[in-house]
Amino acid sequence: MAKIQLLDQKTIDNIAAGEVIERPASVVKELVENAVDANANAITVEIKDGGMTLIRVTDNGIGIPKDQVKTAFLRHATSKIRSVEDLLSVSSLGFRGEALSSISAVAQVELVTKTAESFSGVSYKIYGGEEEAFDDIGAPDGTTFLVKNLFYNTPARRKFLKSAITEAGYVEQMMVHIALSHPKISFKFIHNNKNKIYTSGNGKVKDIIYHIYGRDVAGALIPVQAQSEDVKVTGFVAKPYVSRGNRNYESYFINGRYIKSSIIYKAIEEGYRTFTMKHRYPFVCLDFKINQELLDVNVHPTKMEIRFRNGREIYELVVDTVREALLQKDLVQDVLRETPKKKKEQPKTKEVKKPEPFEVNRRKEETQKMDQTMKDFAKMRQSQTNQQGHRAKPEGMKQDRLKSESSQIAKKPTYAGLNYNTQKKEFPQYKTDELSSNQMTLREDPVFSVQARPDRKILGQLFKTYWLIEYEDQLFIMDQHAAHEKVNYERLMKNFKEKEIYSQRLEPPMVVTVSMMEAEALERYKDAFAGLGFTIESFGGNEYCIREVPANLYGIGERDLFMELLDAVSQENGTMDTEVIASKIATMACKMSIKGNQRVSLMEVEHLLDELMKLENPYQCPHGRPTIIKMSKYEIDKKFKRIV
Repeated sequence: MAKIQLLDQKTIDNIAAGEVIERPASVVKELVENAVDANANAITVEIKDGGMTLIRVTDNGIGIPKDQVKTAFLRHATSKIRSVEDLLSVSSLGFRGEALSSISAVAQVELVTKTAESFSGVSYKIYGGEEEAFDDIGAPDGTTFLVKNLFYNTPARRKFLKSAITEAGYVEQMMVHIALSHPKISFKFIHNNKNKIYTSGNGKVKDIIYHIYGRDVAGALIPVQAQSEDVKVTGFVAKPYVSRGNRNYESYFINGRYIKSSIIYKAIEEGYRTFTMKHRYPFVCLDFKINQELLDVNVHPTKMEIRFRNGREIYELVVDTVREALLQKDLVQDVLRETPKKKKEQPKTKEVKKPEPFEVNRRKEETQKMDQTMKDFAKMRQSQTNQQGHRAKPEGMKQDRLKSESSQIAKKPTYAGLNYNTQKKEFPQYKTDELSSNQMTLREDPVFSVQARPDRKILGQLFKTYWLIEYEDQLFIMDQHAAHEKVNYERLMKNFKEKEIYSQRLEPPMVVTVSMMEAEALERYKDAFAGLGFTIESFGGNEYCIREVPANLYGIGERDLFMELLDAVSQENGTMDTEVIASKIATMACKMSIKGNQRVSLMEVEHLLDELMKLENPYQCPHGRPTIIKMSKYEIDKKFKRIV
């Protein structure tokens, strides 16, 4: 066994620094929190190469006196607390006295500071924990930190950093949180000489939300305010249709400090339960004021974890506050947010733009195919009716839904703002064999066979959801939604595998607001999005313009589909692989299918059964639910005691 000995001071400092400084965002967080504690009302953060090359934090706070500058860089040196008892009532963001010591141990740091009482400022340089220079310098009131070449002396740590844009994304997230928690401070965030965030410091949280998250989120906000004996909560929750596939939209602060708490996020999601879909997370921005004596913030060096003495009270208050806010508001989404323009009188004769020759041919072929299908179907129905003389010819049937969907290609729709001039696009080269499921060929029951069709008898619809089908001595019960979902999924997957994707142009285009990490994901998977039918262009700042979306969405929201894909690829380990795409196709199939508790015509069900008959495995929907179940005559007879 090796001899136990004390580590040298340099090793101790590097180990300690690793607990506090994980990445450039950690450096920015500590320095910005110090600036807030210094009573600054204007803070500027500039980074280059994701913060790995340069981090500059400038504030107009009270500054550091000359005789205290060197002391500030010692471990556990702080002006925030004096004894362990002060931890029970600490109100500042920083208090551990580890930040400056940790940063200077793994980077080249220069400090320029001046107090209002001083005639000149101070420049202090410390590289890797070693003092380099200490000079008087002309400077404005306040403090500026320059952190260069982060982890230059710990290459092992530097290798574990992400790409520059990803690290910049983490910094941006941190700046968003601190801007929301301190609306009376003006923040500016610059990356590679480009302004990414700017807040005015007017104290209005809603203005910050509008700037960062865009008009759609800001327009869906519901103000909340509640108070109990020890807790006061204010802020905003958004209407349920504003949601994401991750918790990036959930922000909550305890006494001005951004924290992560399982108690609070579970309470938020419990309040939204029944209002949002499963695995969708709402937008909230909540500010809590809690007595410091009821909190323990000294849990982790990053100060992002917190313990509550009254956790149950906070949980119930959040649940009740969120649910009450949602119940008192009209939650119907306003699709058209712009003021509608007055309709102009149309001229009696209007020139209609003729489609391109290839488009004419395609539409003609589709129409001919559909006409032939309907003729064959009519002959089959006539034959079946003649064989079953007791069956009356149904009248007033609805037009076949699937025919209606197909005819959308042949007849140009008149949806407002949409131009359905479609063009064929080549899908990127993915390994389609990964999409092949290990499905069994289940043909023991002949109800889906071609031979069974003349003898198959549809009895009717049950509960406006299920269809009863009699065949020989068996009763089949089919879930109309699951069956239609399976048919749609297989059709969409076929188009995917055959790389036949069509786009439809949006007029006007759709503008979305994204974060830096999401923008980086868009650039990284630009070809993949294009292959799916999206045409995306930068619109300046943190906004992107979507000019084309996948055609034949069948009522699926273009924005919802795009944001779901973006959520999937913008995660730390997100990819645009075939599994992700197959999952989204399953979601599309679900949304475009007929629903339960919906009237469906007999003709539509006949067609649906015919489509199911063509599938290799018609017995489960893409999510694994059964499409059809059966009961034998023998089992029914036993239930009625005809058979003992």
